[in-house]
Amino acid sequence: MSEPTADSGILGGDFHVHSTFSDDARSSLAENVTAAAAAGLHTVRLVDHVRQSTAWVPEYLAAVAALEAPDGLTVLTGVEAKILNTEGELDIPALPAGIDRILIADHQFPTAAGPVGPTEIIERISAGLSPTDALDDCIAALIAAMERYPGNQLAHCFSILPKVGLSEDDLSREHLEAWALTAARTDTYVEVNEKWGCPGPRAIAALRAAGATHVASTDSHDAATVGSYSRVRELLLNAEATP
Repeated sequence: MSEPTADSGILGGDFHVHSTFSDDARSSLAENVTAAAAAGLHTVRLVDHVRQSTAWVPEYLAAVAALEAPDGLTVLTGVEAKILNTEGELDIPALPAGIDRILIADHQFPTAAGPVGPTEIIERISAGLSPTDALDDCIAALIAAMERYPGNQLAHCFSILPKVGLSEDDLSREHLEAWALTAARTDTYVEVNEKWGCPGPRAIAALRAAGATHVASTDSHDAATVGSYSRVRELLLNAEATP
């Protein structure tokens, strides 16, 4: 399925919507499509969580193919997988044809030895791990994942940072430039996420300067929130004023 260009109305799309194929979501694929049409969206990306052991992706694709999309609504597919390490490997099964984009997610903190929970990173920083070194690992993992899996999408990027006691303000200009330029070079979409309120204005401004594509997402787990934006709208407006 073809995807819209970036100038076709960023708030008219929702590029990260979960269904009951994810064990933490409430709404069906059909309910999400109905909600997207009711919200007046031009695009919805139906996305669900996968791991290396996930076996239901063919069933999911068949269910999406059976949907009747209303006129004017483009329905896209996706699976969301966490980054495992600083080499950019993902926790993802072999995928059949038909997935439009993989959503690359920072569900845990990626290290050279594998993904680590927030509590352990906090403890490591308390024990002497440099926050700069931690941020270097985060950016290295994101860049490596984009290079390893080009043409995909970053999900709620930098949402892991507040969980480990850091923030996007701690990212250097060099971090953001390298990250944004890689997104542009690898045709990686970067979603501006309503649920987590990220990435922030500095990062969005870096994406724009690099010529990378950013899209809006609710990260909805309930059809009632599909296409409903407040934090995203504010982040985009603030990015306009960010040098």
